[in-house]
Amino acid sequence: MDLHLVLDPQQPLVAQLYRQLREAVLGGRLAGGERLPSTRHLADTLQVSRKTINEAYEQLLAEGFLESRVGSGTFVSHNVQRAAPRPPMEAVLLQPSPRWQSLPLQMLDLPAPTWRYNFNGGTVDMRLFPVDSWRSCLQHALRQQARSSGFYHDTGGYPPLRQAISRYLAVSRAVSCAWEDLLITQGAQQAVNLLAQVMLEPGSRVAMEEPGYMPARQCFLNAGAEVIGVPVDAEGLRVDLLPEDIRLIYVTPSHQFPLGMPLSLNRRLQLLNWARQRNVLIIEDDYDGEYRFEGRPLESLQNLDRHGLVAYLGTFSKTLYPALRLGYLLMPPGLRGALLQAKQLFDWHSDSLQQTALAQFMISGEFSRHTRRMQREYAQRRTRLLQRLHGDLSPWLRPIVPMAGIHLASWMSEEIDTDALLAKLRKRGVGLTDLRLFYQHEAACGLLLGFGCIDLKALDEGLDHLREVLLELAPQCIADQDRTHP
Repeated sequence: MDLHLVLDPQQPLVAQLYRQLREAVLGGRLAGGERLPSTRHLADTLQVSRKTINEAYEQLLAEGFLESRVGSGTFVSHNVQRAAPRPPMEAVLLQPSPRWQSLPLQMLDLPAPTWRYNFNGGTVDMRLFPVDSWRSCLQHALRQQARSSGFYHDTGGYPPLRQAISRYLAVSRAVSCAWEDLLITQGAQQAVNLLAQVMLEPGSRVAMEEPGYMPARQCFLNAGAEVIGVPVDAEGLRVDLLPEDIRLIYVTPSHQFPLGMPLSLNRRLQLLNWARQRNVLIIEDDYDGEYRFEGRPLESLQNLDRHGLVAYLGTFSKTLYPALRLGYLLMPPGLRGALLQAKQLFDWHSDSLQQTALAQFMISGEFSRHTRRMQREYAQRRTRLLQRLHGDLSPWLRPIVPMAGIHLASWMSEEIDTDALLAKLRKRGVGLTDLRLFYQHEAACGLLLGFGCIDLKALDEGLDHLREVLLELAPQCIADQDRTHP
């Protein structure tokens, strides 16, 4: 091991070395059983005599901080009573800029992953992920890396991965693109942030759906923009309510987040025409369009666009697993240079090992096989969730039935105290998300129910807990329903 010790040649060296080693042991920097450097190595490192090191070690051995093992070396004793943690500094002289102080510490109140009944939206079931196949792809990537130059890679991303994504988008999304126009990002969130950085100035105005995706809103706010929420209805974004003098529009047309309705074809054409007349960028976030259960998929905004106004982005975090921080951005022609510059400035390029592994995962066909398997699994969970919501939970909840995605939203009876409901459910190990989190202003009460990471058995058990708490908080809803539907 290497010890970071700073010695002042004007002070007694043995005393300094003794004191710093003692503090390192008491403060926990050196753990019990940890082997110390040999006296020769430490003397060479600190450029002092071995006699100095020996004297400091001997004093610490005598006091019980260290122990010597014949033939093995000198080790930190397991019997040392650790000191209390160092108290925090009293003076706080540095403060972040005002826009960072206004951001919440955690953008979403996500359920804890250890909860027994986790209805978190946008999270997939890692228990069904083909770990062995992914391991083989990672091993392939390591072999590829071993034969590479070891220098920085292409800022746009690993070309075989971009080519695989281009083919995948053409088949599954009807998105036609040249692979050179794809930028590999650290998830969709980085794509949104890059677009905000190259498009927005302090005071710029941004429109997005209300309710909408909070992390995207925070990206725009952090760029100094004014974010204006535009209401949605059964056809999606109300194009007729878009404000003038905006710089960009953020939408989730395939599966509106969080309510779930798709943007109708008529609205898509209206939105493109509106943006063309005002030269406004449209960010099309297709975050979980892989999983469709009803209806025919509508043509993407990007494919309908004829003027280079749409930035199309997606992520593998909601298809494979959240910790895989890889996404993609189909860059509008006019922004391509600036986006590549911004990406290079922020992190040069996304993780090359993961990119190489994901390319192999897609090229081998394992990605398509996995998404087909998950489509069947999620369809069963969705069906069961809707059966319960339309059945024994119907006195309290009115679901919005989406055609795609791995979550759905449900409005609650106005007679239910949402805060009390969520608090009681958390005590039972049930994690649900309050729809009010996604509104800028006051909103009706509702829940977001994800079914991506909860199996059928746990789903039913979690909904049983939900019904019990709802019955406790609002028993009158059953009587109200009986009067309404005798």
